[in-house]
Amino acid sequence: MATAPAEPGGYARGARVLSIGIASTGVFTFAYFAVASHVLGEEQYGAVSLLWSVLFVVLSVIYRPVEQLLARTIAQRRAAGSVGGHPLRTPATIQSGFAGAFLVLALALRGPIEDALDSATLYWVLVVATLAYAASYFARGWFAGHQWFGLYGGLVLFESVSRFCFPLAVAVGLASGQTAVALGIAAAPVASLLVLPWALRRGEGAGGGREPLPMRESGGFALSVAGIQLAEQALLNAAVIIVAAQAGSAAAGVVFSALLIVRAPLQLFQSVQTSLLPHLAGGGDAGRAVLVTVLAIGGFAVAAAVALLAVGPWAMDLLFGDLHSYGRGGLALLAVGMGLHLAAGTLNQVALASGRAANAAWSWLAVAAGFVLFVALAPIDDELLRTEVGYAIAAAALVIVLAIRTREPAARRASPPAARE
Repeated sequence: MATAPAEPGGYARGARVLSIGIASTGVFTFAYFAVASHVLGEEQYGAVSLLWSVLFVVLSVIYRPVEQLLARTIAQRRAAGSVGGHPLRTPATIQSGFAGAFLVLALALRGPIEDALDSATLYWVLVVATLAYAASYFARGWFAGHQWFGLYGGLVLFESVSRFCFPLAVAVGLASGQTAVALGIAAAPVASLLVLPWALRRGEGAGGGREPLPMRESGGFALSVAGIQLAEQALLNAAVIIVAAQAGSAAAGVVFSALLIVRAPLQLFQSVQTSLLPHLAGGGDAGRAVLVTVLAIGGFAVAAAVALLAVGPWAMDLLFGDLHSYGRGGLALLAVGMGLHLAAGTLNQVALASGRAANAAWSWLAVAAGFVLFVALAPIDDELLRTEVGYAIAAAALVIVLAIRTREPAARRASPPAARE
């Protein structure tokens, strides 16, 4: 059966719907750390920031691949005319394997992790949150593949609102201390699953499918996406971890706060990525989708850079307190790097949809390795400025390398199961 083209306007409509939910999510995530920075001391805030950085390196590497695998596979099957009964056994096996490997490794490294976080409680928050997010990310992939973008947005919004309630409770005097703030990180993925009853009422079966996905093909795709996510998280979190080791958690908290300028738009961009992959996998027009996306990214990045040049230091002091003197030029450089990072993410989705996942993974890993070396070797004494310069250079290199590598011949893609029936 031939693959049907994607529904006209589906990508733009899905991106708009998701943007509302994820934009709200970004606001609440930013608010979580802004409030936490005011109710906790520098060292405690730095430790919570480090916990978040480590957590999302882990989540992105071990769970995002299955989310992307489900989104692509379900979209391909639906475009080929298959409704319901999408194979979930192989993605569930991969997800469970990743979660089990994390648990074994976390228990084996309990001592060093507790020492890094300077808290046994934060260690258990990390473990519980990571395991709880397995179901949340699986549900995201299921929603994305079906293009149920309202449910996807609701899931991540529930997550961020519930997390924000914990530092808010500390701020108004209902709770106190670092533990109360950090517990929101573990509670959030459980709260996010409150949207599942609405999904189950949609009526399209989520059963195991008549024909399982090939483990070798699915595993190769998941490993490639894991490499991409590891590299992306290195760009966002490696500097925080390296600075924490070199200069302490207070300095790491400063770097983390500045990188929230990058994180918030990247979180919003998940709406574009989430709708773009199933659109392309379902036969959508790649050229037009990429052009529209890149033009929007360029306009947003320019506006962000101008705003940060004008009021960046004042805004950072207002939100996070007078803990550090933030330079206008460095903050604007982060905005430029953010725009380039988003453009690279757009090229990445094209690569995943067209069978070039391995090419994209090697591109991301090479650039991320260069960024980590740059930050670790400390060619610039100021930790924050070093991060800002290194990030902008890495993002520019990533766009160039991805543009070249994704033009190479694609790997042979198997037809979706419904097309072979």
